[in-house]
Amino acid sequence: MPDNLQAFVTSLAIGLLIGLERERKPDAKAGLRTFGLVALLGCLSALIARETASGWILAAGLFTVGAMMMAAIVMDPADDGDPGTTSVIALMLAYGLGAAVWFGYGNLAVMLAIATTALLYFKTQLHGFTQSLSHKDLISILQFGVLSFIVLPILPDQDYGPYHALNPHQIWRMVVLISGVSLAGYAALRVVEARHGAALIGFFGGLVSSTATTLVFARHARKDESLTRTATLVILLANLMVLLRLALVSAVIAPRLIPHIAPVLGGGLALGLGVSLWGWRQLGTQQHLPMPEVTNPTELRTALSFGLLYAVVLFLSAWLQDLAGSKGLYLISLASGLTDVDAITLSTLHLFNISTLVEGPAVTAIILAVLSNLVFKTGVVLSVGGGRLGRSVLPGFAAIALGLVAVLALA
Repeated sequence: MPDNLQAFVTSLAIGLLIGLERERKPDAKAGLRTFGLVALLGCLSALIARETASGWILAAGLFTVGAMMMAAIVMDPADDGDPGTTSVIALMLAYGLGAAVWFGYGNLAVMLAIATTALLYFKTQLHGFTQSLSHKDLISILQFGVLSFIVLPILPDQDYGPYHALNPHQIWRMVVLISGVSLAGYAALRVVEARHGAALIGFFGGLVSSTATTLVFARHARKDESLTRTATLVILLANLMVLLRLALVSAVIAPRLIPHIAPVLGGGLALGLGVSLWGWRQLGTQQHLPMPEVTNPTELRTALSFGLLYAVVLFLSAWLQDLAGSKGLYLISLASGLTDVDAITLSTLHLFNISTLVEGPAVTAIILAVLSNLVFKTGVVLSVGGGRLGRSVLPGFAAIALGLVAVLALA
């Protein structure tokens, strides 16, 4: 197919895709045919603009499309009071995407068309999501914006201190990464609420804070023994999420390590998930479940605390690695992993990226931190939740540990 014809076919497909969604709206002033034609018009206008070396043709076409749509809405307003601005923007966007295809941005235009259609289609779900967020949640999003787009750019990207281990920009970038992952879980946890079941609470609770989730459900299981099975499932899933978090963080920071660490994490995940699924089958219906009491991960105090912890662990890791080799790093992994797996994981990935560590010791250090954290969680379950919950949770923890150790030993 000639390139010119392919551009028009792609533009038509983009317009029809967006128009297909708009056609579902009863009072829509533009549907399948209109969106398809407008996308073709955008592609044709771009062709003429290039041949005549005049960008005004493109601008005039965009203005005409917008004016036409607004005139149609003014002459025949929607019965439900919808001002129709979304349809206006969608039609103008179809025009612009058609032009983008002609200029050689076909793949980008298709991706934007799919994203546009999804935004239009999921209007109700997006509206429900925004309504479920509180004022505090919106502040959390703004705080994350401050951490990411105001604080991070102004920090110097330069190594300081002994071993050149402390880079303010790199340290804060890790703060942003962990805060972003935690914020996603925090927002999702606020949306799903207790009525959606133990599995989702465990999943998103672990994404925010597996320690907080374990503590809360251990406490409730002690107060109400009927929650023991539910608490077991939530705690196991929350701690399995730690493994997924580590895989995600490793993929972002040190993708070269993924072939080495993914099988080990996968071994723990597989065995732990098997025990969790068995427990899920034994679980009866729970109408009202307690929610983990997690703090906002983007609060400045929380971010600074993690940044300080990460900087200390980063320095200690470099120092002990230089002083005692891998054994020194393993020691700090066991110690810091008791309460926080993220800091030692990020430190280890940093040392791997600068070639201070090779694959084997890096993976071992991270897994030791996870095992240490499981030991700490076991103590929390037994001391807070009691022996009944402990006997229910420990087989799952043991399965996770066995999977990690077995694959690590084989590797």
